[in-house]
Amino acid sequence: MTGTAAKTTENETKREDNSAVSRLVTNQGSTTIADTVVQKIAGLATREISGVHALGGGTARALGALRERIPGATASAGQGVAVEVGEKQAAVDLQIVVEYGVAITDLSRSIRRNVITSIEQMTGLEVVEVNINVSDVYIPSDDDAEPEQNRVQ
Repeated sequence: MTGTAAKTTENETKREDNSAVSRLVTNQGSTTIADTVVQKIAGLATREISGVHALGGGTARALGALRERIPGATASAGQGVAVEVGEKQAAVDLQIVVEYGVAITDLSRSIRRNVITSIEQMTGLEVVEVNINVSDVYIPSDDDAEPEQNRVQ
């Protein structure tokens, strides 16, 4: 190497002494990213993928449904998402409900790709792992269908 730094990843450079320098820490200051920021990014990136019905376990989804009924309240973007965020890296755990008929291995691959890309592009953190726990399969039932119109009115 002839220069003082060489490109190692999109988010880091490597010095001649092989120590990594994050883009979040510069000579002019440092940027700290809260866990909730990474959690929301991961949740939204997961929901963007077709085949994901919901995030979270049964209790979290029930509380989210109650929250949606309160005027002015919205469901949490981080529901079903747990993260660990360090100075340079992040790890994500997702709990999802898949739609019936979706290939779970393909869905998991798509979720991982979207979550990693979104977090790395938006935060500059390196995502070291995305663990996915499929907790349920959504099967549409007759209760979810719209009521049939009477033939005679």
